[in-house]
Amino acid sequence: MSTVRRFAAVGLVALLGVGAPPVAAAAPGPSPSPSPPPPQPPPQLDDGDVNRAVARLDGVVRDAMRRTGAPGVAVAVVHKGKVVHLKGYGVRKAGEKAAVDVDTVFQLASVSKPIASTVVSGAVGVDGWTEPVAPHVPGFALKDPWVTSHVTVADLFSHRSGLPDHAGDLLEDLGYDRAYILSHLRHEPLTPFRASYAYTNFGLTAAAEAVADQKGVPWEKLAEDVLYKPAGMNSTSSRFEDFVKAPDRAWGHVKVGGAWKPEFVRDPDAQSPAGGVSSTARDMATWLKLQLANGTLDGRRIVGADALERTHWPESVLAPPPAPAGRAGFYGLGWNVSYDDEGRLRLSHTGAFAEGAHTNVTMLPGEQLGIVVLTNTSPVGVADAVALDFFDIAQTGRISRDWIPLVDALYQQEAEAGRSKTDYAHPPADATPAQAAATYTGTFESPYYGRAQVVADRNGALTLRLGPKPQSYPLTHYDGDTFSFETAGENAVGRTGVTFTPDGKAFTVEYLNTEGLGTFTRSGGQS
Repeated sequence: MSTVRRFAAVGLVALLGVGAPPVAAAAPGPSPSPSPPPPQPPPQLDDGDVNRAVARLDGVVRDAMRRTGAPGVAVAVVHKGKVVHLKGYGVRKAGEKAAVDVDTVFQLASVSKPIASTVVSGAVGVDGWTEPVAPHVPGFALKDPWVTSHVTVADLFSHRSGLPDHAGDLLEDLGYDRAYILSHLRHEPLTPFRASYAYTNFGLTAAAEAVADQKGVPWEKLAEDVLYKPAGMNSTSSRFEDFVKAPDRAWGHVKVGGAWKPEFVRDPDAQSPAGGVSSTARDMATWLKLQLANGTLDGRRIVGADALERTHWPESVLAPPPAPAGRAGFYGLGWNVSYDDEGRLRLSHTGAFAEGAHTNVTMLPGEQLGIVVLTNTSPVGVADAVALDFFDIAQTGRISRDWIPLVDALYQQEAEAGRSKTDYAHPPADATPAQAAATYTGTFESPYYGRAQVVADRNGALTLRLGPKPQSYPLTHYDGDTFSFETAGENAVGRTGVTFTPDGKAFTVEYLNTEGLGTFTRSGGQS
């Protein structure tokens, strides 16, 4: 799995001492109608505490940029209904002079999720969260027919449907569209319904699609009509084409040879509700104001207070307590939900694209305080660390620890966990030769991943073609009937294996086979 896939699911929860983030941790079965959270303590931060943290933000951000080399950052802070900090730092694109400002458009990645839950709240109120999804999404089904008929919008927004971790994401990497992906989730194995947590972009996307279908408009227009236009978030969009066309936009950067390079442009339209929003620091400040004012904005009601509050309740156990005296972490409806040492509700979400985006939103609703941090690099800890530093300074006047290496280490740990344990770059010295190229060539099918082709050039070198607009992956021989190729896309894991059966009638792609769906069977003659 890529660096970002699991960590984006937990945001700051793991860093706040509430336990490690399991991918599909067993947890007590949540109720479809949860009880409200406990009463909140009175505010503990005064204006002076917040002003102290705001005064140090410039230094915090610039230090994080200096240490990581991050080209561009934008930050917004809202306190008691006022925007108390709004600023851009650095450049939109490495090597160019155009500066990041408060109107520079960034991709939000998974910070799109709490925005999507805001849209759903505004569209269907409180009761709409308990509506079943399947009748409203053509072709949508899960492996268990009973679960299919009972899974609700809330179940999918809180990642408790039983779908496996990041179900559907690899289909997106191969170029499949939203309709194909949602109609193929039925092949994914399920863990017990409403009894386990596993972060699924396309589960949430299916729920959002169901709400949009009920309203008779595409999701992207629903988001505009319900939230962006009424709130005056004029630079915010759920369409990739709007991000690409924005004259003042941040380019995504990845590390290449130790330097940040704008190598990729990530198109997240397939999972738009879960990861496809683009916005600016100015617009995100507006959204923070709305969140912290219980759905109102400058005296105007945008979203019902009860409906918005519902998104802030714990729904799924994300991280069980790490010790008897530890605290659990939860996921609400598009939010990570936790309670800090003072008993205050803390809402957060991290967004991250391995291909060049890292964002964070963190709020203490009881303090009417929130921060959004947008960056234009793959995750190295900057967005999370800036938010953590800010709340440390507000609470105690000092930064409690050096957050950047801690956060970055978590990202690196997840990146390494997804890599193959086989070193395909170095075949064994006694490797068995491959069979003739014709043994492996032909057309193959997978019920989940669709058609694949293996072709050979005049020298017998093999290439694997995957996806609806076939992506080509040159195969390198490893040993016997096993080859390898370098993965690509948001969820790339380095080099992965392709193992053919001795008769050439089937092959399995290692990184596509995490849920046992990565085997392709010959559908025609050998070529």
